[in-house]
Amino acid sequence: MTISIVPISKQDVTRILKLNETHFVDLKSIDIAPARLTKALSAFANADGGELFIGIDEDQSRQTRTWRGFPNQEAANGHIQIFDDLFPLGGDFSYEFLAAARPATGLVLHITVQKTRDIKRSSGGKVYIRLNAQNKPVESTEALKRLERNKGITSFETETVQAPLDLVTNSEVIIEFMLAVTPIAEPLPWLGKQQLIHDGKPTVAAILLFSDEPQAILPKRSAIKIYRYRTTGPEGTRETLAFNPITIEGCLYDQIHQAVSKTQEIIQEVKILVEGNLETIEYPQVTLHEIITNAVLHRDYSAADDIHVRIFDNRVEIESPGRLPAHINENNIRTERFSRNGSIVRLINKFLDPPNKDVGEGINTAFDAMKKRGLTDPVISQKEYSVQVDIRHKRLGTLEEMIMAYLKDHDEVTNRIVRGLSGVGSENTVKDAFKRLAKAGQIERVPGKNGNKAAWQRRRDVTI
Repeated sequence: MTISIVPISKQDVTRILKLNETHFVDLKSIDIAPARLTKALSAFANADGGELFIGIDEDQSRQTRTWRGFPNQEAANGHIQIFDDLFPLGGDFSYEFLAAARPATGLVLHITVQKTRDIKRSSGGKVYIRLNAQNKPVESTEALKRLERNKGITSFETETVQAPLDLVTNSEVIIEFMLAVTPIAEPLPWLGKQQLIHDGKPTVAAILLFSDEPQAILPKRSAIKIYRYRTTGPEGTRETLAFNPITIEGCLYDQIHQAVSKTQEIIQEVKILVEGNLETIEYPQVTLHEIITNAVLHRDYSAADDIHVRIFDNRVEIESPGRLPAHINENNIRTERFSRNGSIVRLINKFLDPPNKDVGEGINTAFDAMKKRGLTDPVISQKEYSVQVDIRHKRLGTLEEMIMAYLKDHDEVTNRIVRGLSGVGSENTVKDAFKRLAKAGQIERVPGKNGNKAAWQRRRDVTI
């Protein structure tokens, strides 16, 4: 295995030595046995990924760190051999040696770990997961099952439920569905063919999709609760709660449509003061629909909690039980695809007017709708046991503000880039913004770039 040597500056050395050990960063001495270090690599891979720096000494009493790397590449062979067997170079694991400028000496082994699709074990065969700045062993059977579900290796939707088959073979939902979608089939054989019945018992997916009242069978893990808080504060309180929480029940198809409708209805009653006038808050209906749909279809149904929709004076929060599955994280969620509940996602798409019309494109649709309305992107964040999406009623800047903000960090900007940032579809609208800024003496054409390659840069005498 060839590992590159990357020269770094004194400033980079100082930055690394000052890094805080967090959920994503760990620093270790070369004196620590490689087998012990595999715990950190297992923990990062099973959580959200991270970085391990090997070659940093720490004096706990003085609270100081020093750079003491391997004297040469060969000196790290013992570490590399053990690591490569369990966490092979390429794909989810990348290795490099950092060569520091003097007076720091030695090569620090820098390993970058991505969140992996499968469970990774340490050299001792144990499974670890990174929580804050600690590598926690996953010891109980239930904890390992939870990790497998988070990884998408298993899914709670396939587990069977001790409930009468009539709940899914003779419900109003299944009868309406069969008449509309497969009128020549009978519920029992059709559900069996779809792997929704095993050993004479319905699966969790069958109950959620085709039972008239899944909440009677799966209490506290199959409903949506809607709250209205009269505040812009970071947390809702009992004092700011406008009314008792509303609970949306029924099969998943009905829940989605009812939750979106009720959320919109409540939002329309929210007024904010704008330049002395009370105005109604507006969010794109498609954004609310797509994010609530994603919360319902991709939540972890093994978690004994409901989906929570919290409506504030300046935002809507949608919290869904369970962390992002498999290799999905906040950064790649718009480009990568993975379904925790594959049967639910596939079968709800068979309903008339399905909530997930463009399978896999819901998040992008939600983001695009916000841009077209002139609002900032939704914010996706992971908590310890859930995923939350914040839809904020915060206006994007004008095109001119976006252009100048972009040029603060970039040498030039094009029409295509501005349209991508703003959601504006018209080239002429963006051209007009460029012309206004040029007339104001803020930007100028990049020499030699015309036609489709035309670009603009800020004037050299303009500071941002």
